Amino acid sequence: MLLLGLLLPAVAAIGYPMRRRIYAMAGASFISPLPPPAERKASFTYRPAIDPFAVPLLGLSGGGASATARVFTLIALEELGNTALVVIPRPDATVLFGLAEDDLLDETGANLFIPGNLDAALAYMETELAIRRNTGTTGAPRLLLVADGGTETDRIEELQGRHPEEFAAVLLGDWPGESASVDEDGLVQAPPALAAALPERLPAMSRTEARDRLNAAAQRHQPTPRRPRRR
Repeated sequence: MLLLGLLLPAVAAIGYPMRRRIYAMAGASFISPLPPPAERKASFTYRPAIDPFAVPLLGLSGGGASATARVFTLIALEELGNTALVVIPRPDATVLFGLAEDDLLDETGANLFIPGNLDAALAYMETELAIRRNTGTTGAPRLLLVADGGTETDRIEELQGRHPEEFAAVLLGDWPGESASVDEDGLVQAPPALAAALPERLPAMSRTEARDRLNAAAQRHQPTPRRPRRR
């Protein structure tokens, strides 16, 4: 029994890259396999001025909703480092960041995952979070979903309810839960309880600037390739 207890976390760790490859290819045949994530332990002590995890499930509407989603995505990638893994379905990455179908296929790093569609994204997160719980994994990056919730609102709420400390979402489109309206100038309007967790005004973020920063963040988090040994 002791040996089995030691082997389970190791098996889960080995299977982590394979799970991401499987769900990246689900629903979109042009998605290439992701590189294996670097080994790291997460620390949740740092909180940026704008915290993408401050509201577990945050719906966004208004003329500044897309810019806000871009800002939250880049804060998670640039400031939270190894403590966050951002998951953006390919259609949402195309709308928010102007990515083409062949952008960020091989370059997607350990902190950014772009599966083929929302179903593939949720299937990956459901599996990943369940395995973490079953194996007692600690210190793994929190998952941040950035997407249009579409018809999967119940599924997203159920997932957050099962893993409240490990998963959050920034959701566009019609969202029945907590929602904030952001105008084109970045001014935020929200119910009092929600407004307390958000800044009064959010910075603007054009799609062109966001795409450049997303590319830079993905390349920065790439696992360092091993140099070939000299003979």
